[in-house]
Amino acid sequence: MPEINEREEGVVLTVWVQPRSSRAGIVGIQRDALKIKVCSPSQENRANKETIEILADFFKIPKSKISILSGKTFRRKKVLLYGKKCDDILKTIEQF
Repeated sequence: MPEINEREEGVVLTVWVQPRSSRAGIVGIQRDALKIKVCSPSQENRANKETIEILADFFKIPKSKISILSGKTFRRKKVLLYGKKCDDILKTIEQF
């Protein structure tokens, strides 16, 4: 399972992003992170924007309710999902 921490404002989820992939989407779990493939390159914040779009679609929340807390220039990132609970996130991941 990916590393998930609940905070007052929402849930912090660890993700591993693979830029410049031929297909975009969530592909599984890598170590303690949710693995996401994006088509965009990591330049000019494009991969981060696509990561947020994929997470918003996967968890059925608006893009405005997702922010990258750390790792903006790295593949491993901590992402905050505002207004969510750990149970909701785990349930969605388990159904994947």
